[in-house]
Amino acid sequence: MVTDSFIPFNKPCIVGTESGLMEQALQDAYLHGNGRFTKECHTLLEGRIGCLKALLTPSCTAALEMCAILADIHPGDEIIMPSYTFVTTANAFVLRGGVPVFIDIRPDTLNIDEAKIEAAITPRTKAIMCVHYAGVSCHMQPILALAKKHNLLVIEDAAQGVEAFYQSKPLGGIGHLGAMSFHATKNIISGEGGALFVNDQAFIDRAEIVWEKGTNRKTFLLGQVDKYSWVDIGSSYLPSEVTAAFLLAQLRSAKDITKKRLEIWDQYHKAFEPLEVQGHLRRPIVPTDCQHNAHMYYILLQTHEGRNNLMAGLKEKGIQTVTHYVPLHDSVGGVRFGRTHGDLVVTEDLPSRLLRLPLYPDLSDRDIARVTQAVSELS
Repeated sequence: MVTDSFIPFNKPCIVGTESGLMEQALQDAYLHGNGRFTKECHTLLEGRIGCLKALLTPSCTAALEMCAILADIHPGDEIIMPSYTFVTTANAFVLRGGVPVFIDIRPDTLNIDEAKIEAAITPRTKAIMCVHYAGVSCHMQPILALAKKHNLLVIEDAAQGVEAFYQSKPLGGIGHLGAMSFHATKNIISGEGGALFVNDQAFIDRAEIVWEKGTNRKTFLLGQVDKYSWVDIGSSYLPSEVTAAFLLAQLRSAKDITKKRLEIWDQYHKAFEPLEVQGHLRRPIVPTDCQHNAHMYYILLQTHEGRNNLMAGLKEKGIQTVTHYVPLHDSVGGVRFGRTHGDLVVTEDLPSRLLRLPLYPDLSDRDIARVTQAVSELS
């Protein structure tokens, strides 16, 4: 029986300046994308990520699809990636005929296990997908070295990586290409939205053509050609100016939002230390060379049944918690479109014991105490 107010798993963070900027976009009467708000978002992101070019997209999915096009994926080309990720990490490449090759994850961060990548490389391998789970970076240094050795692309799925770093380098700005999400469930939001980050000069010109539906519209706007036309494959990858205006307000407040989320994350982490010492659960592990962004706080229970029982018990107390990805390798689509290399013992174990707790800037100290006390009582 619920005896107190309901604590949702997530609540979108509204900073208060979104409506004013959106109203400015409406007054400009320029709504179809790549206007002043889009350009300001690009400039801001390029400064923070350190990328050569940032391009807003309607979603992180769209940004990943652009990555697949820029990587020149053809039918049969292989992309090594973790099975423990969202479906669009794989689907973006499957749409080009690519074959996801699923390998296991590390038991500490739940990121791709870099030690298992090289054995999965074949003559058809084109790229390595690095998914930065929970805003904690993959171990990028050896992955970049391996990619250089085998002449492979490194693509970052930094959907959860805004304001997170690896060895002081912003996530999304480390590999050849990166993609980020601004979905309503992320730290920085625009409802739906994403961005492509280009970190290799060789991809910039084509990225802008793909972004502009496969046309050379940019050169036309610069006066370099007298009309623009179809020159390559592409799609409608520009978000509206209203979306960009909303996002700009969020980006301007990104550091404050991240600071608040980190404070909540730290409260959880401190509160659950005794339960970890007692062996009831395991807390997240953040390597020392990673600076995370408190995208989520999860706990790992001892068993799948224990996780489900805790989830049900918290629901009875008015606290919403959620699980996360179902590994792709044994899904219908994963079996049909991809293949597995090696044993995925960690992937098949840890996600079945993982539970994500409420975390958003409006979460009060009282609510945090309710959550931690309930977890302690039920564990």
